[in-house]
Amino acid sequence: MPAIVCLLRGVNMGAHNRMKMEPLRALFDSLRLRNPRTYIQSGNVVFTTSEKDLDKLAARIRLAVGRDFGFHPDVLLRTAAELGGVAARNPFSGRTDVSGDRLVVFFLPAEPGPEARQRVLALNSGPEEIHFDGRELYIHFPNGVSQSKLSLPAVERALKSTWTGRNWNTVLKLLEMTQATA
Repeated sequence: MPAIVCLLRGVNMGAHNRMKMEPLRALFDSLRLRNPRTYIQSGNVVFTTSEKDLDKLAARIRLAVGRDFGFHPDVLLRTAAELGGVAARNPFSGRTDVSGDRLVVFFLPAEPGPEARQRVLALNSGPEEIHFDGRELYIHFPNGVSQSKLSLPAVERALKSTWTGRNWNTVLKLLEMTQATA
């Protein structure tokens, strides 16, 4: 049974969309998703399932979170193999000047078209490095996300799509969890 990573958008950010991880794991159990394990408090869940249609599963998770927690976050799912591909295709791999807390992978629901990519690239006037690869967007923030002049809401508007981001350290931890779960 394959391991799946669930990435919930906007969980426990400030005073909004608050949830504890134990009830979140219980919710996944109630959906008959096996061995749910969470990582940090930002809505990361690794589980196994025999379900094949991940789009329908994401919709079920979103509705269940809404029912149990009172908000409907975007739900992005990646298989262990897909997350392994994200790690393998890291355009910053091997660079000693890129630390795991300053590289963020933004997970998108679909691959953006060429116009959306160009709009995002045109927004960048700072030292950030932006790379697209399929449904992922890798951004290196050399001065940290909080010091960046690159507006993430503007990136979202340029993409005309929502996304959720995880720093590289979290991506690697989630990949490790999928390998331990599978």
